[in-house]
Amino acid sequence: MTKQDIASVKQLLATKKKIVIVPHKNPDGDAIGSSLGLYHYLLKGNHDVHVLVPNDFPSFLKWIPGSDSILRHDSQTKMCNGLIADADIIFTLDFNALHRTDQMEQVLAENKGVKIMIDHHQAPDDYALYTYSDVHMSSTCEMVYHFIDMLGDIDLIDKDIATCLYVGIMTDTGSFRFSSTSSTTHNVVANLMEKGADNAEIHNNIYDSSSYERLQLLGCALSNLVVIPEFRTAYITLSQEELNRFNYKKGDTEGVVNYGLSIEGVILAAIFIEDKQEGIIKISLRSKGNFSVNEMSRAHFNGGGHINAAGGKSYLPLKDTVEKFISILPSYNKALNDE
Repeated sequence: MTKQDIASVKQLLATKKKIVIVPHKNPDGDAIGSSLGLYHYLLKGNHDVHVLVPNDFPSFLKWIPGSDSILRHDSQTKMCNGLIADADIIFTLDFNALHRTDQMEQVLAENKGVKIMIDHHQAPDDYALYTYSDVHMSSTCEMVYHFIDMLGDIDLIDKDIATCLYVGIMTDTGSFRFSSTSSTTHNVVANLMEKGADNAEIHNNIYDSSSYERLQLLGCALSNLVVIPEFRTAYITLSQEELNRFNYKKGDTEGVVNYGLSIEGVILAAIFIEDKQEGIIKISLRSKGNFSVNEMSRAHFNGGGHINAAGGKSYLPLKDTVEKFISILPSYNKALNDE
């Protein structure tokens, strides 16, 4: 954002507004954390603020301050559409193309208010009047912190805001171990802790509250792990039958793909998850070094994301999707083995 943009946004927020905050479909820790962090901040400006999510989010995020105020578009459609239609300002967080909101896309596009995008993914669309886009940022939560700072309101960050933003930074950096974690990220996190974010409690709430069935599902996923050493690749599959067997709940497969990437010598990891209800195979891709799973996902799996973390989908059956994935690996042989 330019200084002129910041000045314009600051002036826009100087008087009470009807504001809607929207993250992407299947919101994760960064999407929920950034949305609620911004929500608490805007409430301090006496704005009328609502967070609207396209669909449900994992239970391990439902303790975050303000999570009980979130409205779901898929089950509260009429109310959400009315709030979007009446909104003076719409913040879109942790995505940069309206189709990432699924059934909300059209009503968001039709809104005549001011749209403000805050996001760290590659190749943003140009639907927003004000765009804060930085692919080098660790997370959208870190960007919301800087956004608040640019508006001159860093002193307004309290324990609730700090907790929300810490969640997204921690989850999107893999507990601060991914390469996107910069010295600035650590400085931001230190400040959030000074503002009241309890790092041990947050980590426990996110990572140390697994159900027995979730751990069984993890065991199933690891038993399905396949390594292709000649392409320095590992992949995991989970069928709908396997998900049902272990009473799968949203968020249960969060981070499972990283187990493949943890294997010595592996540069590329993937997980393929069958979703019979949507009629697709959900795909998560992870990589090390300069190998771009963003490019791979965009080229072959109707998706995108970051250089080292991307998502996609396939309309082929699970077996055929895996075969397609394996068939394209030879074309990436040099890139994978050069790493």
